[in-house]
Amino acid sequence: MKSMTKSPLQIARATYEPKLPAALKGNVVLKEGAATESVADQADIKNLFPNTYGMPLVTFESGQAKVNPVVGVGVILSGGQAPGGHNVISGLYDGLKKLNPDNKLYGFLGGPSGLVDHQYVELTKEIVDEYRNTGGFDIIGSGRTKLEEEWQYEKGTEICRELGINAIVIIGGDDSNTNACVLAEYYSQKNSGIQVIGCPKTIDGDLKNEMIETSFGFDTACKVYSELIGNIQRDANSAKKYWHFIRLMGRSASHITLECALQSQPNICIVSEEVEAKNMTLNNVVDNIVKVVVHRAKHGLNFGTILIPEGLIEFIPAMKILIAELNDLLTHNDDFNALNGDEEKREYVKGMLSPESCEIFRSLPKGIAKQLTLDRDPHGNVQVSLIETEKLLIEMVGKRLAQLKAEGKYKGKFAAINHFFGYEGRCAIPSNFDADYTYSLGYTASVLISEGKTGYMSSVRNLTAPAAEWIAGGVPITMMMNMEKRHGKMKPVIQKALVLLDGAPFKYFAAMRENWADEKASYIYPGPVQYYGPSEVCDQPTRTLLLEQGK
Repeated sequence: MKSMTKSPLQIARATYEPKLPAALKGNVVLKEGAATESVADQADIKNLFPNTYGMPLVTFESGQAKVNPVVGVGVILSGGQAPGGHNVISGLYDGLKKLNPDNKLYGFLGGPSGLVDHQYVELTKEIVDEYRNTGGFDIIGSGRTKLEEEWQYEKGTEICRELGINAIVIIGGDDSNTNACVLAEYYSQKNSGIQVIGCPKTIDGDLKNEMIETSFGFDTACKVYSELIGNIQRDANSAKKYWHFIRLMGRSASHITLECALQSQPNICIVSEEVEAKNMTLNNVVDNIVKVVVHRAKHGLNFGTILIPEGLIEFIPAMKILIAELNDLLTHNDDFNALNGDEEKREYVKGMLSPESCEIFRSLPKGIAKQLTLDRDPHGNVQVSLIETEKLLIEMVGKRLAQLKAEGKYKGKFAAINHFFGYEGRCAIPSNFDADYTYSLGYTASVLISEGKTGYMSSVRNLTAPAAEWIAGGVPITMMMNMEKRHGKMKPVIQKALVLLDGAPFKYFAAMRENWADEKASYIYPGPVQYYGPSEVCDQPTRTLLLEQGK
């Protein structure tokens, strides 16, 4: 039998033609809107970005044909993977070639470091065609190198001049697009002739605002996770003997957890932003879980599902203060790194914390306390994906239930299984929605470049309508920025979009969760991502987006 290097689905997806907004299908004219300002700290942001601050919103409409000069463009995939990255590059490539067949696209290898180290490949039709509608970032690879030093910018200038590159497209999340904004400002100040355009990527869903309705990859990842949750719920409802504690990706916001809850209707879903707003302690969170477990046990239901956001620990107010102290204390701390053994490091940390944080640190299980002191990520933050919050909650819930059983207040059985869904969703074959959306974002970037724009992010809106009715344009990245403390210093960064407790998605969830926790079965089994069939099955956006748009 002949060996296969592609699955039947891969072969079929190669022929899929992503849908575009009507305005991008022909010749395009740019329309400028109102001037913008940053979401906060306007004076500080304006002072830091004098050349790229206050630029107008732009949208594209159908227009007359015109001659477009030849340009060279470099593209960078930055940060963690998200479904649809390859289609951003496909849309960018197709858009550039339509504007002028002599345009060239170069991919910098391994993320932003490729720009600095001059590692690149020219992206030809043969290469791009191989990756259309596929998951992953493997066409050129990704990386987490931060572009924040002048020497890095100058190394980028060197290779751009050598290759005839007029513009750089950075595909990334909030930190990567902050880098794009800084780079755009630097090149504008130096009159280098190099434009910089960003594209909104992150499965976490926390890069969004009125002009960026959703980040790409969120749709696909949530559908993948929701399928897995539905499968587990079907098993739980069949075996009727396990509580499944499911931790989901999303360090800084609970969008994934909330969306998966809306798709699957678990018995319990924790939303970090609510925990913080209500000033809840870890014990409060445990008590809420125990209440539902005991209630279901009274009806003979010793099983259920619990969704837990990856970043929960950071949203518990007292824990948040502890983690902030640890981030400041342990980032680039040679004294701590030189210590031998966990106990020695534990004692060092206890001696350096404030009395309140030290008390909380001492009260944590040693395994969790150790996870809080592991190496920081490139941005100086604790790596919350290494903190096994679901295991911590299982342990604490189990102890509380044992106490209640000893008091005669609980007669059920508690057996728990833990899960973490993260990497399973980051490189999935993009859903039709993400395949279309990302292709449109890349195509939009090509038009922004042809119009001479820099410091903009590709924007495609009206996403709950058919793709032909989507609105393409650009939003100044400075519009999304505020000042935040990083590494002990105030720095300009794109403001993360958290779950809004007065927003439609959370309000719907809050109205329904008591029913989902009850003894009556309410599980939904979403099934796998569908690529072929009725539009209502294949092309639906997330429940979050539909609720936000009042649909």
